[in-house]
Amino acid sequence: MKKILSFALTALLLFSLAACSSGQKNPAQDSGETNSQQQIESAAADNGILVAYFSRTGENYNVGNIEKGNTSVVADIITEKTGADLFEIVPVNPYPDNYEECVEKANREKDENARPQISSSVENMDSYNTVFIGYPIWCGDMPMVVYTFLESYDFSGKTVIPFSTNEGSGLADTVQSISEICAGAKVLDGFSIQGETAQNNRTETEQGVTEWLEKIGVAP
Repeated sequence: MKKILSFALTALLLFSLAACSSGQKNPAQDSGETNSQQQIESAAADNGILVAYFSRTGENYNVGNIEKGNTSVVADIITEKTGADLFEIVPVNPYPDNYEECVEKANREKDENARPQISSSVENMDSYNTVFIGYPIWCGDMPMVVYTFLESYDFSGKTVIPFSTNEGSGLADTVQSISEICAGAKVLDGFSIQGETAQNNRTETEQGVTEWLEKIGVAP
């Protein structure tokens, strides 16, 4: 009788252990999966990178009438490669679609050292540690609306990274100007590409952006 009772108790114990084993996760494994997912979600939510840019559609030099600006093309690629947030600098008073009229207005704004008003702002600028700033080169300089943007925020302690589209002038003297405006920021080497290439050769543009990001340590 004792043997039968002992056997029954042993069988019941084994059954109970098996049921517990099949119905519960390993706590260490569950914790690891949770932590990993939290890290991924945290990285996605808090990458701390912003790509801010000004770009113009309409009639552009050497590329005709375009629906997506040259600088906008580059901004999109940087955003895709870095997982950054994207902000377009949009003036309250748009620049003319006609190329000659736009050049005339750009020259007038530069002569007057104007600060064109921007239609919206970056509400959470403090949350970004790295800010890419993109623009076409107009009259050998940044468009004046980009000056408006840069002077609207405190960039001290941030990393600022310029990029531009142009037709042979590179970044001109804009890196120095950005360094002066963004006092206290670390300004990295910028990226420059011809607008015609950005508009018409996606492969070459993407390759150039990728190599540049790797060089400055913001690798894709």
